[in-house]
Amino acid sequence: MLDQLTRAEAAAPVADAVRLHHYLALVPDPRGRRGRLYPLVRLLSAAAASVLVGARSLTAIGEWLADAPRRALRALGFAPDPLTGRIPVPHPGAVRRLLARLDGDALDAAIGFFLTARNTPTAAGGLRPIAVDGKTVRGSRPATSPAIALLAAMTHTGDVLAQRQVADKSNEIPAFAPLLDTLDMTHTVITADALDTQHAHGTYLRERGARRRRPSPWSPAAPQAQA
Repeated sequence: MLDQLTRAEAAAPVADAVRLHHYLALVPDPRGRRGRLYPLVRLLSAAAASVLVGARSLTAIGEWLADAPRRALRALGFAPDPLTGRIPVPHPGAVRRLLARLDGDALDAAIGFFLTARNTPTAAGGLRPIAVDGKTVRGSRPATSPAIALLAAMTHTGDVLAQRQVADKSNEIPAFAPLLDTLDMTHTVITADALDTQHAHGTYLRERGARRRRPSPWSPAAPQAQA
């Protein structure tokens, strides 16, 4: 669920996780109002920090939180007990259960907003390149159903700005516009493979303020779109 961050460069993982606070506040809390010992934003920021330092599973996220340095926990908003001085953290099992219940699309969108704001490289002429491409999640094919397929929008430096699950018995085409709905395409050039060079997609990009680039006379490929 936090895999957008696995490809994000983070020289200061905890600092980046703290900057995520504002965006993670957009994610709805699936817990009841009673019994919330820790704010959702604090828990999600800690999970994000663990992924930025290398955690790649729900178990690893919980283990990192249990063993995180005191200064990292304080930066993420966890306060020490006034009597013991210890910083209490949630049980790893509770963190795993919370992450499993989250609205995955809302979390993807929040992280995408953060990565979009953080991403500064631009293409020649001041355009920021974003590539739209599909992928199959490794190890997600059970015996009775197809593997999970995702459509992702990525910068050319590898940051995943948004991703959306492709419906079973469908393909990437219906997911194209909903994926890009979450992104600011100002000063952006969008590239995609042949499957997504649809007339409806061109119309959608023009409605978002895109301009068509003239195709090369040496290639039959459909033109890219600029926004």
